[in-house]
Amino acid sequence: MTDAPELQRVTTEYVPVEDRIRISGETADGATIVLWLTQRLLNLLVPRLTGGLERLDSASDALLQEFAQQAAEASLPPQPAVEATAPAASWRVDSVDILSGAEGAALTFRSEDGGAARLSMATEHLRQWLGILRRQYGAAGWTDRIWPDWMDEASRPITGSPASGPLH
Repeated sequence: MTDAPELQRVTTEYVPVEDRIRISGETADGATIVLWLTQRLLNLLVPRLTGGLERLDSASDALLQEFAQQAAEASLPPQPAVEATAPAASWRVDSVDILSGAEGAALTFRSEDGGAARLSMATEHLRQWLGILRRQYGAAGWTDRIWPDWMDEASRPITGSPASGPLH
């Protein structure tokens, strides 16, 4: 088993020409690693991660999960994208090792050729990344059946006409 570099920052985006999700990750030494994830792999990974959140958080109730998801996504600060122009490594992810606990999760993305990279996230960051990933699913036009209802509600925009005058 190879020693997997830790990704410090990632940019997750759907690339139409590849019909895949690209994760561009930056390591502590500034190197960039590009990981390609297929819909098939993600359809297996996402339910494990969202199910893990349901088990990890004492908030197994869908409404509490929805509030936790909304709070995490609302607290995501804007950051510059990780540029994938000259990556030190690039591969299709064939498997993902998941280590999860009360504090969050660590994902080790692996290729059949021995490539590996690790992404560790506190629970709030995992929720933020799942929100980003869900939006990329929408951009791809991929099925949304894998997402739990509480994520659907958390990402639904508020509609209706604004009230005139201030609200308190």
